[in-house]
Amino acid sequence: MDVLPKLVDSMLSFENHILTLTFNRDDVRNALTGTHIVDDIVQTITWANACKDVAVMIITGTGSVFSSGGNVKDMANRQGDFSGNVSELELRYRQGIQRLPLMMEQAEMPVIAAVNGAAIGAGFDLANMCDLRVASNKAKFGETFINLGLIPGDGGAWFMQRLIGYQKAAELTMTGRIIDAQEAKELGIVLKIVEPDSLLAEANTLALEMANKPAAALRLTKRLMKMAQRTQLPDFLEICAAFQGMAHQEPDHLRAVSQLIDKMNKPSSKPYKK
Repeated sequence: MDVLPKLVDSMLSFENHILTLTFNRDDVRNALTGTHIVDDIVQTITWANACKDVAVMIITGTGSVFSSGGNVKDMANRQGDFSGNVSELELRYRQGIQRLPLMMEQAEMPVIAAVNGAAIGAGFDLANMCDLRVASNKAKFGETFINLGLIPGDGGAWFMQRLIGYQKAAELTMTGRIIDAQEAKELGIVLKIVEPDSLLAEANTLALEMANKPAAALRLTKRLMKMAQRTQLPDFLEICAAFQGMAHQEPDHLRAVSQLIDKMNKPSSKPYKK
C-alpha cells in the first residue's frame, strides 16, 4: 500500500481496509473554512480512489463537534473565505468549499460519517454527503444558513432533499431549526445512535461488514447507486449490464461462488429427524 498522505488539520489511520479521517481542529470547532480541512478531505479521497486497498472510509471529528461549517468570526470580520466583493466571493466558493461536494460525489468507496457532536451548516451538509451516518447521542444537526441570512452555498440543498424528501428538507432549511440525534434518525438522516464512547467502534463494525465483501464489486456498487440518482432507467440498465460484465471477470467473484458451492455441498451438522 502507498504511504498515507500527509494532512495539515486532520489525522489519518488505516486498518482492515478501512481508512479513517479525523478532523483535528477542535480549537475552531472543526470549521471547514479558515482551516485546511477541505483540502485534507480532497487530498484523502483522491488518494483513496487510487488505492485499491481502501474498501471503506470513515469521517469523524475530535472534541465535542463533528464540524461547525463556516467560521463565524471570519464572517463577522469579512475576512478569509468571506472577504471581497460579489465576484471575488463567487470565485472563492467555487475554488474553495464547493470542491467538497464534488469530491465527495467522486469517492469510489462507501463513506461513513461518525458524527461525534454538533454538525452545523456546512458540517451538516458534509455528513449528508456521506453514504451512511452513525451518530453519538450527543450529536446535533442544523441547516442553519438562513439564521445568518445565507443560503447553503456548499450544495447542501441538493443533498438533503435527496436524502429525506423535499418537504422535510425545505422545513429544516427554511427554518434553520437544530434537531437532535433521535429526530435525525426518525427522519432517515442517521442510521444508528450510540453512546459517545461506542461511536467509532460502531462505525468500524459497519465499515468492516462492507470491507469484507469483494472489493471490486463494492466500488462498482457504490458507483452504480450514485449513477441511479441521475440516469434514466434504459440508460441505467445498460450501465448495469456493463458493470456486471466487469464483475463476472473479477477473481473475488469466482472465489465467492466457489465458497458458496462448497458450503452448499457440505453435509448438514444437524441430525435428520423423521
